[in-house]
Amino acid sequence: MPKVSSVVVPYATYLRVYEPLAAFPEPERSQWARYARRPDRPSYQDELRRSLADLVPTPPVAVPVHESRDAFVLDVDGVVCVCPWRTRLRGWQALDDLAEELPAVVLDAVLPPVVRRQAAQDYERWLAHNPDARPWIRTATWQVPLNWFVLVSDEEREYVKGTGEPGGAGGFGDEAPLLRYRTPMVQARRRVARALRTLRETIDEGPLIDGLVDVGRWLEEFHPRSLVELDYGGLVHVLPADDLQDDHSAADVAEGIEALRRGDGAGAGEAYARLVERWRAVRDLRSAN
Repeated sequence: MPKVSSVVVPYATYLRVYEPLAAFPEPERSQWARYARRPDRPSYQDELRRSLADLVPTPPVAVPVHESRDAFVLDVDGVVCVCPWRTRLRGWQALDDLAEELPAVVLDAVLPPVVRRQAAQDYERWLAHNPDARPWIRTATWQVPLNWFVLVSDEEREYVKGTGEPGGAGGFGDEAPLLRYRTPMVQARRRVARALRTLRETIDEGPLIDGLVDVGRWLEEFHPRSLVELDYGGLVHVLPADDLQDDHSAADVAEGIEALRRGDGAGAGEAYARLVERWRAVRDLRSAN
């Protein structure tokens, strides 16, 4: 995949599932096995740059015409696991959320109604032939949804300060900053179940529970020996290194849920307040000049 530019796209974070090759039917399994041996696999920044470049033409390309054949690849204890990009499917699904993300006048300027209608019709036709389709990647902008942190633990946190300088393979230098968590699927599912049990016993139904139910159902779609990755993605390029170093959001979420389980409302409130303060500051960057 050719590079569109070396500009760092800072706003996207990711929740990914890597499935073992055995989870894929043939001929897709062999296709991914060959792909995993490629030395020149593109990065998430390459995908974002290409998507942004598609918005430049007139009319803009709301969703890729063809599905991506790229994937992220991991070796998990000697087992090759892949996370297909499925950029076209994710693009269709993201269009449904744009009306809530952008003011109407901005949305119409970026993606005219006629373009959005055509994309929606294409998705409807495609979905009729692919009713069980689901993405391996979930994306958020200028935040990490709190329900994602339920899936991981602070012990699985990996932070690399890096240089943050563009250049080199994948669009960055050899020491690119990174903040991510990786956990086995069985652990992620167990944590979701435990958290839901506690939340349903202690708080009213609302966005937190709804979001956790949704992500839990999504995880059930994948092979039990998959690996789940929560990746801060481009946010590491706009947040101060000290803020990233001190960011232990997964620990705060776990502490808050445990406090609720014990009936410690004050402790739960303190953990939640830390999360709100931290992520409000991140979301404020969205409207900063």
